[in-house]
Amino acid sequence: MKSIVSMVAMICIAVSGSAQSSSETDTIKVGNFVIIKKKGSDDNSAGSVRINKDNYNLLRVERRPAKRKNLSTNWWIVDLGFANMRDNTDYGYAQAGSYFRTFRPQDGPVNENSYRLNTGKSSNVNLWFFMQKLNVSKNVLNLKYGLGLEMYNFRYDSRLSYNNSPTPYVFNDSISFTKNKLYAGYLTVPFMININTTPDKRKGFSFSAGVSAGYLIASRNKQISAERGKVKEKADFYMEPFRLAAIGEIGLGPVRLYGSYSLNKLQKDVTRLEQYPFVVGVRLSTW
Repeated sequence: MKSIVSMVAMICIAVSGSAQSSSETDTIKVGNFVIIKKKGSDDNSAGSVRINKDNYNLLRVERRPAKRKNLSTNWWIVDLGFANMRDNTDYGYAQAGSYFRTFRPQDGPVNENSYRLNTGKSSNVNLWFFMQKLNVSKNVLNLKYGLGLEMYNFRYDSRLSYNNSPTPYVFNDSISFTKNKLYAGYLTVPFMININTTPDKRKGFSFSAGVSAGYLIASRNKQISAERGKVKEKADFYMEPFRLAAIGEIGLGPVRLYGSYSLNKLQKDVTRLEQYPFVVGVRLSTW
C-alpha cells in the first residue's frame, strides 16, 4: 500500500505545474487513502504527509475508514462448548410413570443418579452454515440471524440405557460402560439483537442476545462396553421435536464467547422428566 501511495504522490507532483490558480484543489482516492493536492497551502496538521515541490504544491495523505456495509455475511462458523442441564425432575413422580422401568431389583430404579453427567466430557459443537448482520442504526445496533446445526453430546457416568421397543423407555442396565452418551442434533435458526460499541474496528467490544428455534433431526444412545462392544440405539426417545432457547454472545477483541439455555424441556411430558440443557463455549467467528 505504501508503494501505491508513493507512486500516486509522484504523479501528482509531476503534474502540479499545470495548476491554473493558487486555490485549485485536486483529490485522488486510492483504496482507503485520500490524497489531497492543494497549491499554495501551508498545512501542518498532525497525521498528514506534506511534500513541497514547484511553487509550493502540497500533498496531504489521509486514511479514511472503509465504507460500512449495511449487510455482512459470515460463512461456516464453529462453536466449541461444554453441555450440562438443569434437572427439576420429581423422580418419585417420574418412577410412577411408564417411561422408567426396572428389570432386575439389583439394578435399582432409575433415579437422579442415573442421569449423572460427566460434565468434562459432555460437549456442544455447533456448525453455522452462515450468519448475517443487518445494520439498524449506525452499525451500532444490528440484527444477527443465521442457520446451522447444533449438536449435543450428554455423557453419562451411569448405566442408564435407552430402548425404543415397543415404545421408548429407559432403565438401569446390568453392565457398566466405558462410554455412554445421548446425542441430540437440531437444525436451528438463531435471531439476536447485536450491539457493537466500536463499529469502525474489527476487534472491539460487542454483545448479542436473543432466541433460537431448533428442530430435532437426529438422536441416539451410543454405548461402548467390554461385553457388547459398540452399540447404537437410534430413536427419538420421546424427546421434544422443537427446541426454543435463550442465546447470547460476547465479543472482546479476537475472543468470542457464547451461551444457550433451553426454555422448554428436553423430553416430552409423557416421560415426566424436567431437564433443561444449557451450554457455554467459544465461538470461532470473525464478528
